[in-house]
Amino acid sequence: MKKFIEEFKAFALRGNVMDMAVGVIIGGAFSGIVTSLTDNFINPILNVITGHARYSWSDIAGFGSAFLSAVINFIIMAFILFCLIKIINKITSMGHKEEVKEKTTKTCPFCQSEISIKATRCPHCTSELADE
Repeated sequence: MKKFIEEFKAFALRGNVMDMAVGVIIGGAFSGIVTSLTDNFINPILNVITGHARYSWSDIAGFGSAFLSAVINFIIMAFILFCLIKIINKITSMGHKEEVKEKTTKTCPFCQSEISIKATRCPHCTSELADE
């Protein structure tokens, strides 16, 4: 059972799954903006053009505030999701030590070019290098 839980944790916190989850949540929040844009701007404009409905200035002002509300909801949702992902990434990186990379290059003392650490002669200025 413990191995099963560890495998599920590795699966759920893998980058692909987290990216897909973020995409689904952001997509759902963005659909609210699109719906509000359609209901509050596009449909009233089409209704006025076709003569289907008449609107007053107070109706038009209400349409803008509903759309603004949808945009603010989207921004809040995106910010909360960003904070959650940041916390999850911090938790999953705990206990992982950064690998110390072995040095593969050095600087030539004569021409200051970057050369291989195994070089005995600089390929740029052809100076002989002392063993370090």
